[in-house]
Amino acid sequence: MAAEAVPTRLVERFGTPAALALIALGFGLARPDAFATASNLLAVTQQMAILAIVATAATFVMVIGEFDLSVGFVASLAGVLVVKLLAAGFGVAPSILLTLGACAAVGAVNGLVVHGLRAPSFIATLAIGTIVSGLAYWLSGGASLFQGIPPDFTVMARAAAGPVPVPVLTLWMLAVLLAAGGTLATTVFGRRLIAIGSNREAARLSGVAIGRPIVAVFAIAAALSGLAGVLLAARLGSVQHTMGEGLLLPAYAAVFLGMTAFRGGRPNMLGTAVGVAIIAVLANGLTILNVEPFFQKMVTGAIIIAAVMLRRFGMAAAR
Repeated sequence: MAAEAVPTRLVERFGTPAALALIALGFGLARPDAFATASNLLAVTQQMAILAIVATAATFVMVIGEFDLSVGFVASLAGVLVVKLLAAGFGVAPSILLTLGACAAVGAVNGLVVHGLRAPSFIATLAIGTIVSGLAYWLSGGASLFQGIPPDFTVMARAAAGPVPVPVLTLWMLAVLLAAGGTLATTVFGRRLIAIGSNREAARLSGVAIGRPIVAVFAIAAALSGLAGVLLAARLGSVQHTMGEGLLLPAYAAVFLGMTAFRGGRPNMLGTAVGVAIIAVLANGLTILNVEPFFQKMVTGAIIIAAVMLRRFGMAAAR
């Protein structure tokens, strides 16, 4: 029995990274001239950066056993709000700080509703996200905004740094992933979140504060979503009130994929990074192969189903 369990554990822990390697190998063999190049590798990291930041927000919330369906709406609001502030004459730094503060406040409301009113996070964050979506529409007037955006703002997502010219977006992604992973792995706050997610009642009986960490997690998730929206606005040089909504499904697909790797069915930052990489590599490779965008969405949905099946397989094997 023990010998039979070894392959199962290997598949459970390393199947997702192996899948990433096989996907990359397949695209590399199919189009070595376009996919398997250093420039395309940098392009993939740039493409996955904004999604990785939103997926980090989703990971934080899932660590405590909750969902936040407002992340895409908050990203859209952040993009609209930062551009409106820039157009009103605020500087780049004040505009970004005010935007992230507003997003964190939305997240705090999410946390207060979920914890204080005992509302299911799935419903509460969807409702608040819908309100946020309406606010973004009102601020933008339903139109694309592109005037009053200074070059000092767009450079934060379009520039490159270092002798190899690594895209700044890639550096943003690495900074967020490392900070989030370090917080969860090495800090008292991170350990409290993991305890809450593992068994909330047991954590409470052990003297772990519940309310403030939950509110803080939702605020952090919203601030990260806001950062993703700000970077997306800087990269595009324009905003629409719905521009971040398409990030929700891929972000949770990445988190679910990450839960099948490394930590035995638990949300973890390393797994989320691998999940984001799988989604980004698939999108990049399918685009290179001239596959229609609608099929890429179908693949993303199939990834979520596969991730859930893998998780259930791993849990059944553990029993």
